[in-house]
This record gives sequence, structure tokens and C-alpha cells, in this order.
Amino acid sequence: MDFGNRRVHNRLGPAPGASSSSSSSSSGKVCHHWRAGRCNRFPCPFLHSELPEAAANSSRPNQRDGPGAGGHVWRNPNSGGGRGGGSGGPNRWGRGPGGADVAPRNRVQDRPCKYFLAGDHCSYGERCRYPHTYCMSNSITLLTPLQGHEQVVTGIALPNGSDKLYSGSRDGTVRLWDCQTGQCAGVLKVGGEVGCMISEGPWVFVGMPDAVKVWNMQTQAEMNLTGPTGQVYALAVGNELLFAATQDGRILAWRFSAATNCFEPAAALEGHQLAVVSLIVGGMRLYSGSMDKTIRVWDLATLQCIQTLSDHTSVVMSLLCWDQFLLSCSLDKTIKVWAATESGKLEVTYTHTEDNGALALAGMPDAQSKPVLVCSLNDNTARLYDLPSFSDRGKIFGKQEIRAIQTGPGGLFFTGDGTGELKVWQWVIDASQT
Repeated sequence: MDFGNRRVHNRLGPAPGASSSSSSSSSGKVCHHWRAGRCNRFPCPFLHSELPEAAANSSRPNQRDGPGAGGHVWRNPNSGGGRGGGSGGPNRWGRGPGGADVAPRNRVQDRPCKYFLAGDHCSYGERCRYPHTYCMSNSITLLTPLQGHEQVVTGIALPNGSDKLYSGSRDGTVRLWDCQTGQCAGVLKVGGEVGCMISEGPWVFVGMPDAVKVWNMQTQAEMNLTGPTGQVYALAVGNELLFAATQDGRILAWRFSAATNCFEPAAALEGHQLAVVSLIVGGMRLYSGSMDKTIRVWDLATLQCIQTLSDHTSVVMSLLCWDQFLLSCSLDKTIKVWAATESGKLEVTYTHTEDNGALALAGMPDAQSKPVLVCSLNDNTARLYDLPSFSDRGKIFGKQEIRAIQTGPGGLFFTGDGTGELKVWQWVIDASQT
């Protein structure tokens, strides 16, 4: 998947190993070549102070517990390993080697050029003091933007056996993108705002107002699943069931019937008081986040709620299972890490605080197979963090809020923002992380 082999390599800051605050920068002036993205002096006599400092090396997570162990990238908090322990145990969250608190890196103080971000002409050109880039990180590179949607992108999917990337938007369309050329290969009008989208095997599921639209990419079968009331905000698959989170607070479940070649209604999970906006399946558990500020834990065998988590103080926007942990983010400006106690109940083991509300979570390995968390915020950025230390790996900048993040093969991942633009990113080797 080379997306037309169009790559954008951003040169940001000093060579690997150079400090942004070295004694050689005693002049106190910021390098204008660096601001233009083309400084090649090492060491440079001027400051490269608008980039975060390289973090201290953190120990590599135990391979048995990290992404890809046993073929499973994400595992349920209750699915094995020490309860709340193991090599990535609670005592290591947000902490560096030896258990000492990680000294926070200097956060990126300056945003990229606002004219550049908006797609406008910057009259300063190479003399602009702000970087002309969509990311500030040595770990990722932008391959190409995909433009066509007219409203916010709410879902991205890569179905098995397809050479197309699918994206859904509130503009009422699903777009198909050719993975070789990066060109739009088709537009499907679905008849309503797309609230979410996932793929499972050859299936693509699209959440819409009062329905879930289903396509099979192998058989070309298409069907509408009715039953939801209001917008479907989230979808998940587990234990041979399809789950849909609805605006009226229910979670509807369907089971595929080979006899009828259709999805048959199986259950309605009730308990949330307001709209359910996030779902994730891990092991034999379904986790649901809601506007009622709670997370509910459901047993997939019985479809009964076995625990309600009430530590968030605002909408629980996104959920993620990583190793033996559950991660959640909220408009209350926190990312919480949950671990199971000896009794099997989940409790918060670490809280990471942001300056803005958190919108979406995604987890993936970087170019060196180290686990990384990507979290989008409502200040039009997405933050990249090492796990479990939460060491800063950089920022992605969107024209508007980044509502959709999807991982892909070969170190690719995708983001979609409020303007309707998708971006294709790839992890690259970061010398500071070796």
C-alpha cells in the first residue's frame, strides 16, 4: 500500500541526540533554518526550542505482554496474566525505568503555522517562524491526504480481502479509496449520517440513524438491520454477535444465521441512562461507554452487566483494551487505565490528565514494535504516547477535531477530521527511541 508513493518527509529539529537546550545555543536565538525545516548544522549554534526534548530511553516492555504476543495485539484486562500485575503492571503506568516518575518532556509550545493548517497561503514562506507541517514527531510521516468528504469523518475501515480503504462521514456517504493510488474509487450514499463504521472479516458495518447497514465484500450481499432508536454511535463484534450502541441508551445485539444468510436480533442490553457512544470487546467481555459518564462491563456469555465503572466525570468517548488493561478517555480531560483486582473487578490504576477533552483512542506498535497510544483531543490535535510510561512521542494537528483513528498493516494508520479530510500516516524509525 504505497498510496501512489507520495510521501512527505518533514525535517524537524536537530539531528538525533542533539539537545534543544545545549550550551552551544547560548545565543538565545531560534535557528531560522530550523523554522524553515532545513537546518543541517550539527551542532547548531542556535536554539531548536520549539520541539519537545528527546525523552530518556524507557525499558522495552516484556515481549510476552506487548503487542503481537501470541498473535494478539490487544487483550482483555481479565484474559490472563497477573491481575493488575505482570510486566506492564499498575506500578509502571506513567513511570520510567526503576519506578521513578518520568520527568515530563517539554510539550510542544507552538502549533504549526495556522495558515498552513487551514490550507491557506502563508506570506512568510520559508521565513515563517512556525513549522509548515501536520505533525511534530520524529516517529511518523504523512504519506498523503485523502480529500472528498464534505463533513466530519466518523469511521474508517479496512475489510479483509479488499484493496480498498472505506471511510464514512456525516455527509451521508461512504467513500472507497484505492490503496495503491490514493484515489477515490467510489462513493456510496447511505441515506443518513454515518455515526460509526467497523469491519470484521469481509463484513463492513455502518451505524446510521435508526439502522445498521451491512455489506459483505466477498458476496456483495447488502442488508439493513433495524431496531435502533436514533443514531448508532458505536459498533463492536464479539462471541459471534454484532453490537450496536444507540442514542436511546440501549446496546442491541444480532447473531448471524447461516440458514437465512441474515443477521437475526439476539438481545437488547439495557442499563445506561443516556446515549452509548463507545464500545470495545476484549476476551469474553463487552465494555460500553456512555454520555451518562459510566462504563458498563457485560459478560458475553450471559449478556448481563457485571460491573459499572463511575470514575469519569463526563462523557466516556472511547475505550481500548491493551494487554491486561482497559483504557478509557473522556471529555473530563482524562485517560484512565483500569486493571482487574484479585476479585476480578476493574479499578483505576493510573489517570493521565490532558489539557483538553479526549475524543478517540487507538493503540498500535510503532516501527520498532513498541506499543504506542494515539489519543485525539478537542483542541484539533492527537497526542502520541509510549505505553505504559505515557512518554510523549509527538503531536498530530488537524484542521478540525480528529474524530476517527484506524490502524492498518505495515505500520500504517489513518485519521479523519471535522473537515472531512483523511490522512494516511506511517511509522518510521525514530533514532531517539533506539
